[in-house]
Amino acid sequence: MNVAELRWFLVLADTEHVTDAAAMLHIAQPTLSRALHRLEKELGTPLFDRDHHRLRLNPRGEVFRHHVRRALQEIATAEDRIAALLDPHQGTISLAFPHSFGRWLIPELISAYREQAPTAQFLLHSDAADAVVQSLRDGQSDLIITSPEPADPDLSWHPLREERLWLAVPAAHPLAARKELAVSDAASEQFIALRTEFGLRQTTDLLFSRAGITPTIALEATEIATIRGLVASGLGVAVLPRDPDTTEPAGLALIPLTDPAAHRTIGIAWHRTRRTTPAARNFRIFTKERAEPGRSG
Repeated sequence: MNVAELRWFLVLADTEHVTDAAAMLHIAQPTLSRALHRLEKELGTPLFDRDHHRLRLNPRGEVFRHHVRRALQEIATAEDRIAALLDPHQGTISLAFPHSFGRWLIPELISAYREQAPTAQFLLHSDAADAVVQSLRDGQSDLIITSPEPADPDLSWHPLREERLWLAVPAAHPLAARKELAVSDAASEQFIALRTEFGLRQTTDLLFSRAGITPTIALEATEIATIRGLVASGLGVAVLPRDPDTTEPAGLALIPLTDPAAHRTIGIAWHRTRRTTPAARNFRIFTKERAEPGRSG
């Protein structure tokens, strides 16, 4: 096993999806599958349970992930100390973010940054917003890109951009013909939402509260893509951002919301007092300079 493949394993363990992990890593899907096969063969046991096209990290995989993360953090620290002596743009940046940002925002930022710092390396970790914030508190991440702003006085935050929120409804729904609406217009609907540990759920709960409504949450999910499919199947409505790089599924309509709170702010956060490596500090400065807080989807 090599360091690159261990980093690939962590991303795969977080996403539990070969296609998504390969896209985030900018490698071919067969390359990632072969690397996983070699790793499992060397360890002598499967690390994932296979369920059709999905993977589920099993107990052996959980143990391996814990130790791989610690090992890579030690390697990253050594690399950063050496890199700081040679070139402040070098070094490994441990970056955590919610799952949905891995499809568009994170690749966009890393690709742009590598144009000016081609030697920069990243250790990527995606999870629910609460877990992402905790990884920064615990020192597992140098930086996080998340939403909403963490409610923690030990963390600094800088907004990067805003995403407009839309009401997603089945294409045949009576509200689908509306050009825009307030979230209160859908107060009687059955809503599909992320679980409460996800940042988008926290943002939409605030939206509902400010609109003075208590929605009926009929289904909860852990992926925005799943919610889109459920809405398209006629199982409810949802408040979602528009995915810049994904075609909406057939049978789904998006209507812009007019509520002042119908947006989510995405920002970068770092620990106020913990030492920041030169590589992480440079990436933080770069993202702040690219901030587009007024941008809306």
